[in-house]
Amino acid sequence: MTASDQETPADAPAPAVAPVDAPAPAVAPVPPLADADADADTDAPEPEGMTPRQARTLRIAAASVVLVALGAVLAVRLASRTSVLVVGVYGLAMILCGIVIELSRNGRTRLGTYLLGAGLAAALAADWLLLP
Repeated sequence: MTASDQETPADAPAPAVAPVDAPAPAVAPVPPLADADADADTDAPEPEGMTPRQARTLRIAAASVVLVALGAVLAVRLASRTSVLVVGVYGLAMILCGIVIELSRNGRTRLGTYLLGAGLAAALAADWLLLP
């Protein structure tokens, strides 16, 4: 009786060994390193969103605009009614803008954004609740 004459049952597991004549898996060749000039000519996909430098610049600009706006609001509020509380609320908000600018310069843009949003919300709430 030969090996081809033997019948295997239908529920028998398949053999776990690969056939001897199976080809080896192909390995992709590593491309040689190219010059920086050659990389500039290729059509590389543009990354979505802003670069970290653009994000820092945008947040610094936003904090600077808010800082100037808070200075103008402070001047208007002090002209209508002089109060230490007004100076305290708007002074702290302006200090917060300076902190956000420094955080953005040091690469902590996300933290600076959250801090700026929370600080402005707190300043507006304090203005509404505390100031006459």
